[in-house]
Amino acid sequence: MTIRATLRALALSSAAALTLAACQQQEAATTQAAETTPATAEAGQAQMAPAFTLVDAEGVQRSLADFRGKTVVLEWTNDGCPYVKKHYTGAMQALQRQATADGVVWLTIISSSPGTQGYVEGADARAWKDRFEAGFTHLLLDPSGEVGKLYDAKTTPDMRIIDPEGRLVFVGGIDDRPTNKVEDLDGATNYVAAALADMKAGRPVQTAYATPYGCAIKYPETVGT
Repeated sequence: MTIRATLRALALSSAAALTLAACQQQEAATTQAAETTPATAEAGQAQMAPAFTLVDAEGVQRSLADFRGKTVVLEWTNDGCPYVKKHYTGAMQALQRQATADGVVWLTIISSSPGTQGYVEGADARAWKDRFEAGFTHLLLDPSGEVGKLYDAKTTPDMRIIDPEGRLVFVGGIDDRPTNKVEDLDGATNYVAAALADMKAGRPVQTAYATPYGCAIKYPETVGT
């Protein structure tokens, strides 16, 4: 082999090595990006739950700070939503009663704006718990949508769990069956129940984020759209 041919072979070999290294570097970056999923960011494991105060169905102001030191569940609801109706055939009420029996504070929130599906006030709000035989601690009214947007709640149902230190440890959909069919409750993994069980047992919450599903919350700016 001539000197020119040898130099040419070395140059081609070096180029191939550089190309391989670049591909490996790009592959590593892609893998790293895939590992940092939106779910990880949205799970909010290290985030503190935003403070808020709302008036409940009885006309009493309730602040999140009132329940510091306790586990708190936030549940966004709308009684006209078929996805909510699916869970309120008994499953949601049973979960509420089980949680509150364990000392959990369960705050059900209605962020429907006036004149929209799910909005209640006055006697209708006061009768809500009895009408559905619900087991929540308080029904909170958020007609301006301020608290719903503060927590980036998007659907009904949409769930949050706050630990006794005030940290968000679960965010999102209630289970892994994003349908409005009652029969799909059978065999579903309820992420809220699982997270509460993890906390009760002193374990880290295994599923900290689940994609929410259901009816879009009827915030004021959505009226007429």
